Amino acid sequence: MLSTVVIANDSVVSVGVASWWASLCVVAAVNIAAWSWTGAALRRRSVSMTVDSLAASRMQLMLSGVYVLGCAFRSVLPVYDIPRLCLFDLWLSSVVVGRSVATVAELAFAGQWALLLHAAATAAQSSFARTVALLLVPLIAIAEICSWYAVLTTTNLAHVAENSTWALSALLVTAAMLAILPRCEAPRRRVLLAWCLAGLAYVAFMVLFDVPTYWARHLADEALGRHYMTLAQGLADVATRRVVSYRWEDWKTEVVWMTLYFSVAVWFSISLINVRVPLMSLTARKAKISPAATTSGARI
Repeated sequence: MLSTVVIANDSVVSVGVASWWASLCVVAAVNIAAWSWTGAALRRRSVSMTVDSLAASRMQLMLSGVYVLGCAFRSVLPVYDIPRLCLFDLWLSSVVVGRSVATVAELAFAGQWALLLHAAATAAQSSFARTVALLLVPLIAIAEICSWYAVLTTTNLAHVAENSTWALSALLVTAAMLAILPRCEAPRRRVLLAWCLAGLAYVAFMVLFDVPTYWARHLADEALGRHYMTLAQGLADVATRRVVSYRWEDWKTEVVWMTLYFSVAVWFSISLINVRVPLMSLTARKAKISPAATTSGARI
């Protein structure tokens, strides 16, 4: 099937869009370099690590690599899903490719946090944190289904559900870390506290900016009597239609979240590779604590 490509003002290249895209590419290159350096550092210190610590770090490295490369791909070939906007007339810029890459990358990122939180919850003997760890990936899978539904049918209401699920997931993770916090040793407590603050900042951004943006778009669509696609129509559309645009007016609503997502979120992903908080096995930890400490809960 031939692609349907629309060129919107292709003779006018916005300086803002060009500068933004160039900055995304630079950040993507820096992120890949940082991930590679972290992997090399892990190999160098692997001889002094326990089997459990090394296995956990390698799993984090692999999952982070999926996320880093996925975000780099989306930085070089940004796509604004519902209007099918892209910067390049390439099949790789189709919404179906971009959304597929995003789905795999985001599930990998959720997997990183789930593994970290589960190990920390096990060491701290926190049933609440362990439950959150088990729920995290399924919650993000639900968010991905909502995202696909929004993209295929072009309804922003599904994006409201998607981003609300992300906000809920972040809030649960933050609450789980706060539950673990009192059982941590001081240096590790500072790390968890920093993550909690970052988690609360993310939730605030989603609740105060991101979700209301999609809700406003939904209300505008409803006021205009927008016709939504069926799933079959949407699947054909995302695979074949691309609207190439370099206008700032078309991209400006996506700049903030894309920039933060492809930079700060990636840095968090890379940082999880080196986290030592939960990597000691529970068996080894129990051997080091007294019976009195066991009754009061292990300290991470």
